Amino acid sequence: MTRVTPSRQPAEGDAWRLFRGDGRARRVDMPEPPPWRRFGHEGVDRPGAASPDPHRPYLIDQPQIDVVNAALHLRRPLLVTGHPGTGKSSLAYAIAHELELGKVLRWPVNSRSTLADALYQYDAVGRLRETTLSHDRGDQPPDIGQFIRLGPLGTALLPGDQPRVLLVDELDKGDIDLPNDLLTVFEEGEFEIPELSRLPTGQDRALVHTAHGGGSHPVVGGFVRCHEFPIVVITSNGEREFPPAFLRRCLRLDLPDPDERRLRAIVSAHLGPEAIPRVDDLIQAFVARRAPGELATDQLLNAAHLRMGGVDLSAEGLLDAVLHQLGGTL
Repeated sequence: MTRVTPSRQPAEGDAWRLFRGDGRARRVDMPEPPPWRRFGHEGVDRPGAASPDPHRPYLIDQPQIDVVNAALHLRRPLLVTGHPGTGKSSLAYAIAHELELGKVLRWPVNSRSTLADALYQYDAVGRLRETTLSHDRGDQPPDIGQFIRLGPLGTALLPGDQPRVLLVDELDKGDIDLPNDLLTVFEEGEFEIPELSRLPTGQDRALVHTAHGGGSHPVVGGFVRCHEFPIVVITSNGEREFPPAFLRRCLRLDLPDPDERRLRAIVSAHLGPEAIPRVDDLIQAFVARRAPGELATDQLLNAAHLRMGGVDLSAEGLLDAVLHQLGGTL
């Protein structure tokens, strides 16, 4: 993906206002979205994320680079902490891109997430229905593997010559016991699918679905064992602490808030170096407004994108809406 700048001429005056609030219907030409808000394309250019464009690297300092490399050598999960917008999730995409390890397997954790769902799901009801229909037609019953889909963690543990990159996003939003549930899988690099391990010897090979539309993979004997431990990037917003047993098995990486020099580099990487003179005052305003954890870097990029599109950010309340504080209440 090449560096993207607005393809249309910057809007002037009221021309950027697509919605007028006057109740009149009109057709409009939608402007180009920010590079990080384009969907349906490979390598979406997230703020701070890896991109197929080698001229737009993931911006990280040498001490943090060394921690990442230590985790790679030790085959240990990397626990990445930091305020919103510091590039925690994007690090996984940067590693996958630079090491040519294919698509990132992402497990977005929430309060209902379980280890079982991340490993695999078995559609017992669907199998029963299809088996009954096949019996009524006089056909062979469908293979059990058709009703098993590996989750992102289960897919990451499939044997292969190269490790997969697994992003466990916002683990601190999960159940308090979830980190401890992960310990055995992380230590042993394997898990069992009981529905398959109960099959008779010689009939215990099943072709199961993998996560994120990755096709199918054979599983023999009901066990999935990795050859190369996956590169696991676990992000946390620091909403709670993790148990010592879990922390002992991870390498911890804290990403600091970018300083003014780094902010300029980020804006230049996403919007081009020609953007810097035009948005210098926005960078300074962002730094002046920012308190730890109360503004995210992508908010600055949003403001810079609007400025590059010709939007007058001095309009009443507009800059405040874009650079709103994250730590307060609505």
